[in-house]
Amino acid sequence: MSEIDLDELRGRLGEVAILDVRAPAEYDGSLGKPCDPRQGHIPGARNVDIYRLMNLDPAEIELAAGITPGGEIVAYCHSGSRSAIATQMLRALGYDARNYVGSWHEWSRHDALPVES
Repeated sequence: MSEIDLDELRGRLGEVAILDVRAPAEYDGSLGKPCDPRQGHIPGARNVDIYRLMNLDPAEIELAAGITPGGEIVAYCHSGSRSAIATQMLRALGYDARNYVGSWHEWSRHDALPVES
């Protein structure tokens, strides 16, 4: 599986489409995990819950996730497991998808990294 790490993603914010596959309440920060020091999402990320994503056709995915054919997309969740499923699914559909394995669990721990909610 194609993966991306924190340093590469940080350096490419604004260059790649970012897909947050957590539940909407996790994305907007209203319901987070107690193990995460900050709540919200990576700036610029679009939110499509993994369960919704699995039920969309390719045209609906492009619209909901804000991606275009041939464009790179990075998926993340809380700890990398839901985003691994999303990455495999997107790659099977022909997208250049990568999984941010550290996901929100890692991103939320770095105060210097931007967060939106």
